Amino acid sequence: MDLVFKIVAIGLITCIATLIVKPIRGDFAILIAITGGVIILALLLNYLTGIFSTLNQIINITGINGNLYTLLLKIVGIGYLIEFTAGICNDTGNASLGDKVLLGGKIIIMVMAMPIVTSILQIIMELLPA
Repeated sequence: MDLVFKIVAIGLITCIATLIVKPIRGDFAILIAITGGVIILALLLNYLTGIFSTLNQIINITGINGNLYTLLLKIVGIGYLIEFTAGICNDTGNASLGDKVLLGGKIIIMVMAMPIVTSILQIIMELLPA
């Protein structure tokens, strides 16, 4: 719970600092916003390692193909990275560019998810009676 308060505090401080600095130096305001986002991401690294170890345990117990696991992590990572980038685009006044970044990310995720969809369909087909 302590981490939540840290994230909220950093987010609010970053927003306030950005609002104060933006009329004076717009270029610094963008750097402040990016720095605040990177600090928040750095705070979450310990949680990410916990998630990875739990997923590894699930793979070992269930025997899921490790390639699907890696693909799933890549998809999630791309989703977060694209969302972060689109947010920065929107913050800098480039909402149209942010929309294009989101669209590109969604298409990449769709293409990358096809092997997972195919694997799920194969499992379903094996379970259905002939």
